[in-house]
Amino acid sequence: MSECNHNCQGCNQHDCGSRDMHEKPNALSNIKKVIGIVSGKGGVGKSSVTSLLAVELRRKGYRVGILDADITGPSIPKMFNLHEMVRGSEQGVYPAETETGIKVISSNLLIADEKSPVIWRGPMIAGMVKQFWTEVIWENIDFLLIDMPPGTGDVPLTVFQTITLDGILMITSPQDLVGLIVSKAVNMAEMMNVPILGLIENYSYAICPHCNEKISLFGKSKAESVAKDFNINLLAKMPIDSKMAELCDNGEIEKVENNSLMAVIDLLESMEISE
Repeated sequence: MSECNHNCQGCNQHDCGSRDMHEKPNALSNIKKVIGIVSGKGGVGKSSVTSLLAVELRRKGYRVGILDADITGPSIPKMFNLHEMVRGSEQGVYPAETETGIKVISSNLLIADEKSPVIWRGPMIAGMVKQFWTEVIWENIDFLLIDMPPGTGDVPLTVFQTITLDGILMITSPQDLVGLIVSKAVNMAEMMNVPILGLIENYSYAICPHCNEKISLFGKSKAESVAKDFNINLLAKMPIDSKMAELCDNGEIEKVENNSLMAVIDLLESMEISE
């Protein structure tokens, strides 16, 4: 049987959904839980949410890794002030490590000039994501967070088919098409039998610096109704935070103090971590 090329058009391998295509991680890896961070569209702050979750989990004492699967638009290294290329050996590739000990792999950490664009076609991008799982040494990781590019294309499909996920978190913003956008991501997750842990609404509101009033810059939030429509939990509504944005731009996200994701952290902590 020929190998799946992720192009379902004209494919006659009708048992694709029934075949286990998951691959094993590097032989030296030891990963307890794998959580995907997904979105139906770009510009919702998915990478910053991924990074904040990693920071909060690390503060709780967990050993955390971030697999940056957004190959052509990586932003994780910048938020953690990571600029040096990662190193490898015959056994595999060692991820970079942030100031507080979060392990990170990203396409930006594999090229000499981090400003150079990655101009690849879909199969090459999907192949690199697979290598981040099979060739990177994720040693003693309690939570591996996978920051996926938006949409339902090659990379999300590769992650769902290659990596056994313990669940995904959906990130959205309060915009008119949010229901349609979420529906696409929800339907893809259900088709791939991936558990949906809940919904996080980012850019939900801004807080007036003078009177502390919550201002809905993008209109009234639809997160509650959307979560109800799809029978998923609304875990958090995150505000627009200019101070956090400044720290992210300066590579100092590990200094951010933000309690908006505490319900998400509680949920992740409730997942059994086997030794």
